[in-house]
Amino acid sequence: MEQVEEQGHAVRTNGNGHGEATEATRQAAVHWDDSRMVTHFANVVNIQSTLEQVDLFFGTNKTWNVANEVKVDLTDRVILSPHAAKRLWIALGGVLKEYEARHGQLKIDGR
Repeated sequence: MEQVEEQGHAVRTNGNGHGEATEATRQAAVHWDDSRMVTHFANVVNIQSTLEQVDLFFGTNKTWNVANEVKVDLTDRVILSPHAAKRLWIALGGVLKEYEARHGQLKIDGR
């Protein structure tokens, strides 16, 4: 038995090209509406979590020459469910693995 993608639905076939989409494999088409999207730059991220959510705080470190104080302007907070946070973690891991394969390993804080 093989699975093929047909118009956004997984279809189970018996090898002769005929088959039906099953409830377990049916997928909804996703339409990405970017008409209200905004773009922000961040070079700092902080994360905290509770039982019910994971909070991502994004901001910009604009302190370049002061050694004893760092000022971060927080601009955005994204709140995710733990399940969405884990999907983000997996997706980011894949993207960074591909990035490092193309451009070399990223070193962060001497690691």
